[in-house]
Amino acid sequence: MEPERECRVLSIQSHVVRGYVGNKAATFPLQVLGFEVDTVNSVQFSNHTGYAHWKGQVLNSDELHELYEGLKLNKVNQYDYVLTVCDPVMGDKWNGEGSMYVPKDLLPVYRDKVVPVADIITPNQFEAELLTGRKIHTEKDALEVMDMLHAMGPETVVITSSDLQAPLGNDYLIALGSHRKTNADGTKMTQRIRVESPKVDAVFVGTGDLFAAMLLAWTHKHPNNLKVACEKTVSAMQHVLQRTIKSAKAQAGEGNKPNSAHLELRMVQSKKDIENPEIIVKATVL
Repeated sequence: MEPERECRVLSIQSHVVRGYVGNKAATFPLQVLGFEVDTVNSVQFSNHTGYAHWKGQVLNSDELHELYEGLKLNKVNQYDYVLTVCDPVMGDKWNGEGSMYVPKDLLPVYRDKVVPVADIITPNQFEAELLTGRKIHTEKDALEVMDMLHAMGPETVVITSSDLQAPLGNDYLIALGSHRKTNADGTKMTQRIRVESPKVDAVFVGTGDLFAAMLLAWTHKHPNNLKVACEKTVSAMQHVLQRTIKSAKAQAGEGNKPNSAHLELRMVQSKKDIENPEIIVKATVL
């Protein structure tokens, strides 16, 4: 039996000293799942910006380029995947209203420069609408928006959360996935799935980064089965979130609301669930 070929990922994301967002949320699960991960930290902060205070530095484009130049000079810049803005992190909807996390002038950069070179993108509904200029009111709209995103470049598109009504009821969140593959004869084949997962009543940070990393890993391991890749990714997410909320409530004490420090993802404690998730969320093939 041939040994499995080493798979190497270059991950360009933020870094925090304490907690799990960006590279801190992506590196551990990828390594646990057998990937070599080289990280470029686009920012280095003490903690994520949901805390009352944070300190740190931001890498400018020249500094980022210099790091890559060092890899190139040593001829160690060959990667199977580049994980950077697989999760566009541009904005979200709060109480039905969309708001951007990042300056509006970054939108064309994401849309025209980043999305076309990404293998996988995991926008939320608001980000998918921003990238395509098209509103999503129905599942049919969402599927058409994913087709528009495929046309921009990525083979795999997952809308990680949406306002759409889940068939299982209001306590569930809908995610939609689409994988487009070009066959040897040039014909295109598209797989589409819907995943309904239980809502968790808390605000977590770093979940998008963790989701994108695990989806990259599981789509690599199941290249022709988006259903299985998404079931493993979403099930592992649920295990991590349930463990995190349980721990956060215990730390906060009865009757108290957990704070940002309490709600840091319980990543290391979830190693077994990340490595071999028990499937607790099923996907529906559309």
